Amino acid sequence: MVRLPNLLAFEVLARHLSFARAAEELEVTPTAMSKTIKQLESDLGVRLFNRTTRSVALTEQGARMIGELVPALAQIKSSVTRASELSGRPSGLLRINTSYVAYAALIEPHMRSFLERYRDIALDVQIDNGLSDIVGGGFDVGIRLGHALQRDMIAVPLGPVQQLVVVGAPKYLAKHGAPEAPKDLLGHACIRQRLAPGRALEWSFVVGTKTITLDVTARLVLNEMHSVVTAAVDGCGLAYVFKQFAAPHLRAKQLVPLLERFTRPREAFHAYYPSRAQLPGKLKAFLEHIRAVNWTAPS
Repeated sequence: MVRLPNLLAFEVLARHLSFARAAEELEVTPTAMSKTIKQLESDLGVRLFNRTTRSVALTEQGARMIGELVPALAQIKSSVTRASELSGRPSGLLRINTSYVAYAALIEPHMRSFLERYRDIALDVQIDNGLSDIVGGGFDVGIRLGHALQRDMIAVPLGPVQQLVVVGAPKYLAKHGAPEAPKDLLGHACIRQRLAPGRALEWSFVVGTKTITLDVTARLVLNEMHSVVTAAVDGCGLAYVFKQFAAPHLRAKQLVPLLERFTRPREAFHAYYPSRAQLPGKLKAFLEHIRAVNWTAPS
């Protein structure tokens, strides 16, 4: 008889193709993971994975089996979720894939209040600045800026439209002066954020009726916005960041907003998830909580 936990372990390993990462997700040791897969292969009488010291790959039989097994496991999980929701209390593990800026701006400030309110829900948050395949990665929901979504996904805004703003520390401005128009930025030391190899966050502004993009001089390039804000607070140069993200430093007078009349609103952060006839209670509770606190939180 094939045990359901062994089939679940097979699905996780087929998704990661790494015993270490699969074991981490299931909170077991790699050795235990290996024994579970060997037991499943013995029960079935087929080899599901080809293994070397450097790689793990599905066999032809394993690939065929995972294609048929994933929908069946999804149905089982859906049935269990619906059964638990009959009690009126959302529960279970909610797996979230989010960019760092979305996490820091929308989720991190309200994590404790959510966990205190929904004690039967556990969160597994992965911070990833790319646009991940949330279904293939086993996530319940992804959070990104705008609508750059995969096919057959639903998008729900989680907060207000985000505003980008140029900021500088008082000590930097006292030494170098404040820009009065976007073109003045070309004469300043700027801190830029790298979004991906060869791609940085654009510094775009509205001047009159036109939108312009400036190729500012980058004295410092960092790959996530928290580091950009910290460097700006330290006086390393001017930065272009989400106003909500920099709000604590603006309130503390550690940063000064600049050129606000030239900046334009961007898009809101959205949660995206597979189209479903019935939204799982754990995901519905998370979306409602995060939307409520972010639309009422001070800017």
